[in-house]
Amino acid sequence: MSARSLRHYEDEGLIVPGRCGNGYRDYCRSTLDRVGTIRSLLESGLPVRLIRELLPPSGTDASGADAEFLREVERYRDRVAARIAGLVEQQEALDAYLREAAARPGPR
Repeated sequence: MSARSLRHYEDEGLIVPGRCGNGYRDYCRSTLDRVGTIRSLLESGLPVRLIRELLPPSGTDASGADAEFLREVERYRDRVAARIAGLVEQQEALDAYLREAAARPGPR
């Protein structure tokens, strides 16, 4: 994890690191665990906006928010699946067109 990524997550309001007496950031174990969760969600395609809005604040016991967050992730996954299904249909239609075009006699 780069320092730049950590600062970006902080700027986005995704993490709140502690501060040492000299002003340096102090990342406790729970913050680093949260960073792992954030990275996993980002790599899965979840937008920062959604993560920021719904991921329970660090250091809180927000089991209800956790359940709501998981429901929102499921809804996002379902929207992705619907887009994929639409793209597959488009691909199949293009494949059919190309097969038909290849079977027609004449100049190409």
